[in-house]
Formats: sequence, C-alpha cells, structure tokens
Amino acid sequence: MLGPPGATQSAQGRTALPVTTGNPPSATFPWERPLTSTTPPTSTSLSLPAPVPYPFNEQGDGLGLHAAYADAREGAGMVRVRLPHGEPAWLATRYEDARFVLGDLRFSRAMALENDEPRYNAARSKPSILSMDPPDHTRLRTLVSRAFTRHQVEGLRPWVRELTSGLLDEMVAAGSPADLVENFALPLPVQVICELLGVPASDRGQFRVWSDALLSTTRLTEDELKENQDQLTGYLAGYVAERRADPRDDLMSGLIEARDAKDRLSEEELVSLCVAILVAGHETTASQIPNFVWTLLEQPEEWQRLVDDPELVPGAVEELMRYIPLGAGAAFPRYAKEDVEVGGVLVRRGEAVVVSLGSANRDPARFDEPETLRFDRPANQHLGFGHGVHHCLGAQLARMELQEALRALVTKVPGLRIAGEPEWKRQMLVRAPRVLPVGW
Repeated sequence: MLGPPGATQSAQGRTALPVTTGNPPSATFPWERPLTSTTPPTSTSLSLPAPVPYPFNEQGDGLGLHAAYADAREGAGMVRVRLPHGEPAWLATRYEDARFVLGDLRFSRAMALENDEPRYNAARSKPSILSMDPPDHTRLRTLVSRAFTRHQVEGLRPWVRELTSGLLDEMVAAGSPADLVENFALPLPVQVICELLGVPASDRGQFRVWSDALLSTTRLTEDELKENQDQLTGYLAGYVAERRADPRDDLMSGLIEARDAKDRLSEEELVSLCVAILVAGHETTASQIPNFVWTLLEQPEEWQRLVDDPELVPGAVEELMRYIPLGAGAAFPRYAKEDVEVGGVLVRRGEAVVVSLGSANRDPARFDEPETLRFDRPANQHLGFGHGVHHCLGAQLARMELQEALRALVTKVPGLRIAGEPEWKRQMLVRAPRVLPVGW
C-alpha cells in the first residue's frame, strides 16, 4: 500500500496523513494509487482502488488547504474518494486535470440526476441550470447572461460604490467592535442581487436561512432541507406571480416575458433559475469579503500594501480568489459519457469525477510560488469562478462587488483589525466566517 509523501504508518498499517494547522483530517485512511490505463478495461470486475473518505478538511476552522491535496498532486493526481453520500468518484487535484474535466463536453452534469451522485447530504439534487448540459443549459444561460455582461456590470459600479461607502459609514458610526459579516459583507451582495432580481432586500434574514440550508452538508436532515427548499421556491413563485401582474425593469420580469411571450423556458425552470440566481448571487461574495479580510489581516504587510496603493485592488481580488479555497471540498460531479483519460487515469463511461478548485489553484505546475500572495501575478487564470460551460454566470458582477468592497475597506478603515474570535461556518459547502468581529 502506498502512502503520500510525509505520511506515517500506524500500528494497524493504515496511512496517517500529515495535518495542517486548523484543518484536522476527517479520518485516517488508506491511500492507494489509482488505476492507470490507456485501453478500456474488458472486465467489469476489474478492481479499483478503495476510495478514501472525503472531504479531507470538513471539520476544520480557517481557510488552510489540507496537506492531502498537495500529496495527491505530487503523487497520483487523480484519487478515488467517497463523499458522505452516493457512489465513489475520482477526485481531480491538479490544475490541468481540473480544467480539462470542467471544460470537456464528454463530461456531463445532467447524468448526475440519473445516478447516485456523490454528495454531502442525503437529499438528491433537483433539476436546475446547475444540473444541465448543452443545449438546455445554453438555452437558460443565454436568457440570464445579458444581465451580467461586463457592460451591464460596469453600469452598476457607481451605485455599488455608493452602497459600500454607506454601509461602512453606518458600521463605523455604530462604533467598534462590529461584525463585518452582518454589517457589511452580507447586506452588500444581498442588496445588489435583490435589486437585479426584483425582490426586497428587507427579507435578507430569511434569504440567509434558506441559503444556508441549500448549501448545508450534514447540518440538516433530509426533511429539513426539503422544507427550506420548498419555502424558498414558494417565496419566489409568489414574487413571479406579483411581477406578472406588475412587470418592472428587472431580471425577473425579463424572465417572465421569456416564459410567457416567447415560451423559452418552463414555469419550473423560471422559478428554479430565480432560486439559483438569488442564492449564488450573494453567497460567494458574502463569504469571500470576510475571507479576504481574514487572509489579509493574517498577513498585515499585504493589507498595508493595499492601504498604500489601492490601485492594486483588482489584481488583489484575482489573487485572493486563487489563493483562498472557498469550498470545503469538491462538489457538482461530472460523469464521463465515454471512456476518457484524465491525467494518465482511465475514467470509464458512467464514472463520476469531482474537481477540487482549491487544490487546482495551488498547483505549482501552473502557478509559481502558489502558497504566496502575489497581487501582480501575471496571467492569473485561476479557477475560482470555475471553467467551461458552467463557469460562474455572475463572475463579472462578483468581481466588481469584491473590488468595490475591498477598495472601500482599505481606504475608509485602513486601521481595520480582528477584534475577537471568528465564528466559522460549519458543515457547509463554503468556508468563511459566519461572524467576524472587527475593530479600527
């Protein structure tokens, strides 16, 4: 049995992985080199390596990347893993393998609905834009994409700049210490996406509950998860009905017109799209703002660089998106439509592959000094927003919001500091402080 570099053998002969600070391994497990082949196996009973428990750092606080990822990149690259629910999968840890799987149309998201997909909670995924392949995925994405073009997003920048400034003024006026998440990181993207979609930002407290439920791993039972999904779906279905009666200049009204006048999507697809836009439209940004602050204040010389030269902010946003492993692990499996070789491993037709974006973004084969923040990193083609047909639809909007949030923080509160222990999100698909006390 092979172990990763730096591992030790226990008395039981199992391989113990080295541990990084704040990210204990979820278990001690065997680590076997995956099967490699250049021709399709002829025997259905061909033995595959025993899958290892995944994710590696599910219970850890902080934003460190577990040592198992580096060991995998340096060794097999593709590793057999088993998530808490569903069938085993291959885990892609290297940049080139990850980009290949995400971009090659021989890998399908839609097939996940036909299989016992690898997943974090017991509930099965519902059909949505995230579980579609072209041409259905292209049809729905096209309907929404016009709201998230660079031109449209830049038109929103002055308003977002004013919004960030106002939120920080209110936080400072209320006095130190304050919770950066509740007072700044959460209301900013919620107000932006609600403005675009046409739903009231005053309901942001309930949006947070529903979003947490949809992104939960094991915190909720299957019945509790379904109840929250049904509540959010019902809420947005109600607003669809209101917009039908009183159309406005917002994204929801545009989607309703595409449904009613042009028959370009079904009613179920319409509501599902609104759910995806609302949750994805604020969760990543709301998580990355405190992640950015936590990371920069842990390296105060980097924070000071931005204070001294705010023009570095756009490059800093790209580098922080690369550096910070937002996900607790890999999700959204892709299924091979045919036998495909990935990184020297034969992925057979019908087998699932999950991709670790965090690991790919730290791959030294792609990035020089990947463990170092470099705001001037050239050609920073990170995978923080994904890749391929499922590349984040709102990437331009998220970039702009993160740029404006970070610029406002380093210019308006240059003396920002951590003022208490953060409360980290646990058993969630994303890692970030749920509460981040700050002073200035």
